[in-house]
Amino acid sequence: MRTTIAALSILPLLLGGCVSAVKTVVTAPVKAVGKVADWSTTSQEEADRNLGRSVREREAKLGKLTRQRDKAAEKCRGGDEEQCSRAEVLDHEIEAMTAAPY
Repeated sequence: MRTTIAALSILPLLLGGCVSAVKTVVTAPVKAVGKVADWSTTSQEEADRNLGRSVREREAKLGKLTRQRDKAAEKCRGGDEEQCSRAEVLDHEIEAMTAAPY
């Protein structure tokens, strides 16, 4: 009986490391799933930042197309027929880009 009590009292000391290892093994899948969920979802802050970036890029493209159209229109007024058709094509591109949603 005393041997059993002595063995049982030493058992927690011997299993202390095992309990910590078991805890790590048990919680690892839960932590991994949490990381995957974080990586696969987009936070509102990230979505706002991405939208802002796409709006700035779109505005830059619109500005470039507008400048090209204005130059082509100026040359068209000077009598260059090719630039007249180019200005018209650029105008259609600008209209299509402004009509498209963000």
